[in-house]
Parts: sequence; C-alpha cells; structure tokens
Amino acid sequence: MSDGFALALQKGVRATLAADSDVASYVSGRIYDEAPTSVTHPFIRFGNITPNADDTDGSIGAEVSINVEAFSQATGRVEATQIAEAVRAALHRQESSVTVTGFNLIEMRCDNYVVTRNSDDRGHTASVIMTALLTV
Repeated sequence: MSDGFALALQKGVRATLAADSDVASYVSGRIYDEAPTSVTHPFIRFGNITPNADDTDGSIGAEVSINVEAFSQATGRVEATQIAEAVRAALHRQESSVTVTGFNLIEMRCDNYVVTRNSDDRGHTASVIMTALLTV
C-alpha cells in the first residue's frame, strides 16, 4: 500500500530537515513523529498534519497543512526561535529540496510560526505551520 498525501509529505519533510546543516546544528537527528519518553532537548516533532482535497478537472491533489514543532528547554525563547527559523529556511519555497514519493510537490510555503512558553515553564515550543500543494 502506498502512502497518502500526509504521510508521504511527512517523510519528505523529515528527510529534508535531517539533511539540512542548520537544522542539524540544533537537533542533530532528533526529528520524531512521536518523541521517546526520555528525549534529549532540543528536538523536532511533527504535530498536526491535515490534508484537504484540492482536485481539479484534470488532476487529483491536496493542500496539506503540516505543523513542525521544535521543543527547547533552554532559558528564554532564543533557541526555539532559531530552530523555527532554520526549519522555515529549509522548507519555505524549497520545493525542489523536498522529495515526496508518489506525488508532485507543487508548492511549499511557511504560513507562520509561533514560539510559546511550555506549560511547565521549562523552555519554549516553536510551531512552524507549513502548507504544501501536491498532485498525483
């Protein structure tokens, strides 16, 4: 069984982030679908991924919203913000850098990102909201 729009995009985004030297300088290979219990900070985790049908008369497609979350326990919001900027730079308008197996990646853009204090007051989380347009 082949991957659908959401999973194929997640795999492509993960590979792109893992290969990016700026992202790796912060998180090494700590990029997870779901982080392990005893995870080392900082790390990246995938949040919500929402595919919405975007078919035309001639093709099947989807607009996929993908949330890339960066978790930091450093004092202040600087590290989380730096990771968010590195994620944005690696993905925003970088369609040729992201391989989405089984689909054509037409557009990849960063809609926004937000950095918030963690509920336990130990660090910050950056949520980078990306939107991708894919076709079959």
